[in-house]
Amino acid sequence: MEAKDRIKFRIGFSRMEKKYEWKDHLIFMGLLFGLAVWVNRGIEIKGLYMDDLYFWSCYGEQSFLQYVFPMGSTRFRFLYYLAAWLEMAVVGNHVSWFVPINILLNGALACYLYGIACRLSGAKAIGFFTGVMFLSSRMAYYQIGQVLGLMETMALWMAAAILWNLYRYINEDHRDSLFLKACLLYFGVCFVHERYMALFPLLILALIAVRCRRSVCIVGAVGSFGLVQLIRAFTIGTVLPAGTGGTQVAETLNIPQAIGFAFSQAAYIFGINAGPEHLNGCPWGQSPFWFKLLVILADLAVLAIVLGFLVMLFGRKRKEKRAALWVNVLLFTGFIALNVASSSVTIRVELRWIYVSLAGALLFLAWMYGELTNGVKKELYLKRIWPWGVLFGAYVLFMFPVELFYRGCYPKLYLWPDQLRYNSLAEETYEKYGDEIFGKTIYIMEDTYEMSDFTARTFFKVFDKKRLAEGTQVKKIESIRDIGLVDDSMLVLREDPEHNGFQDITDFVRDLKLKVDYGYYEDGWMDEHASLTVMAGEEGIIDLEIMYPGIMSGGEMITITKDQEEPLKLPLHSSVVDARLTASSWQLVHLTFDYNFYMQNAMEQRGEDRLAAIVHISAE
Repeated sequence: MEAKDRIKFRIGFSRMEKKYEWKDHLIFMGLLFGLAVWVNRGIEIKGLYMDDLYFWSCYGEQSFLQYVFPMGSTRFRFLYYLAAWLEMAVVGNHVSWFVPINILLNGALACYLYGIACRLSGAKAIGFFTGVMFLSSRMAYYQIGQVLGLMETMALWMAAAILWNLYRYINEDHRDSLFLKACLLYFGVCFVHERYMALFPLLILALIAVRCRRSVCIVGAVGSFGLVQLIRAFTIGTVLPAGTGGTQVAETLNIPQAIGFAFSQAAYIFGINAGPEHLNGCPWGQSPFWFKLLVILADLAVLAIVLGFLVMLFGRKRKEKRAALWVNVLLFTGFIALNVASSSVTIRVELRWIYVSLAGALLFLAWMYGELTNGVKKELYLKRIWPWGVLFGAYVLFMFPVELFYRGCYPKLYLWPDQLRYNSLAEETYEKYGDEIFGKTIYIMEDTYEMSDFTARTFFKVFDKKRLAEGTQVKKIESIRDIGLVDDSMLVLREDPEHNGFQDITDFVRDLKLKVDYGYYEDGWMDEHASLTVMAGEEGIIDLEIMYPGIMSGGEMITITKDQEEPLKLPLHSSVVDARLTASSWQLVHLTFDYNFYMQNAMEQRGEDRLAAIVHISAE
């Protein structure tokens, strides 16, 4: 084949490859969505509690303007509140939808990062590896397992978009539109989560990097920051961000502690859980040896890529090219460092705050791979794979099982036991009984979970389309002796701390309080002959109300035998007759009922005998 023919063939092949490139992207993104579902299998939200329940209650009780624009609150996140309002309007009382929505959004975010990493690295496989490591990260626990995870996903997405637009602004044609888009995203992310105000120096870095003197860009950067502060001062009365757990950053800031938190966040990014068990599930010291070894091998692979990049960086002969690389290094490291700093100034470090720094680090690594393979033709696969592609793949190969192992430690996280408990409460009540739960009194035995009064009042409203759950009450009891006989308006649960759940013991308590041998039914109807055992209350009193809804012909008699005592004969002179029996406190009393009449023209017969009367029993 002649040279001209070879050139034509390559051009034609390249055009065909680009024409069908969208199929490759579609396959990779489909795999990422599949991975998002797989790694998050088993995570469920069936009942709301704490912050999730509070935000739901605000949605149910406040107007749209009050919910989205909470004037005078400690936080003003109107963009997130708007998104949350829309999400709750769509979800309604289908609480279990929150997790699938979170998974879908996190998968879409991974696809966005995949696209960026493809552009930075010049390789779809590296973009896919970036998405895989992002999705499999243990730091996703909050974004998937909590309703407020929407806030973290939105903020991370917008922060990544700021980084990408600034990168393009610096490295492409310095288009003002890219920079202004980054400014707009900065303004927006500050009203999703205020800690992202820390990204403002990135805007200034981009202006300095391109030596921009255009007033529109300078005003865009300074104006976005100033407008954020002005709105915050007007709506919440301060420009200082609030801390976590109801604290204030200005009051709790401790510089040595913040530095220590920053180092721990850096360790987290490199796979080392440098914190307590309740915040990460499994501290580094408790991690199995083999997983520690995998983390070390993964970090060595990353170190090799970084060293290779530094050798290339300092080996550049052209100063202008070296300067451009340094600017990008500052952009990526600045993004990571600013996010780390903003998450280090409060009273603790939570994994969910480091997720954005990990995303930045993954994109940084993809960019370094792109620079190391820059100039290598795409058709020369071996040169692109060895050694940098192999090292990147080794990092993924070693860290992926580690992330899955740490995900298995989620039950030890501070919020996980409570979520499991309230999932169980939803399972044992609404999932089991449906709308029949509304209007009932739900007794919960023991109080080791220390359910708040707010949770008791609000929990079941979430499942009601009218958001009221009228008549539904939650009462705490120490023993089943604290309640009388169990009727259809009651449910009895007990806490099961060993399994972080609840148990429905309604039937057990009903049978214990009132055990029927034959002839008596849950709706109160009793046959001509019936036998049952009743537990007396603390005062030892058993009250009977017997109603005969038929037509009396005279001579109707009810005979009640208590244990082995002389039978009590009650003549029926009206449609309702009352009787009171006495016993010792908490005594099990055996009663037999015999009627010399039955319900005429009854539409059904449930046992061997005919239906006779409706009997209501209470014990005090």
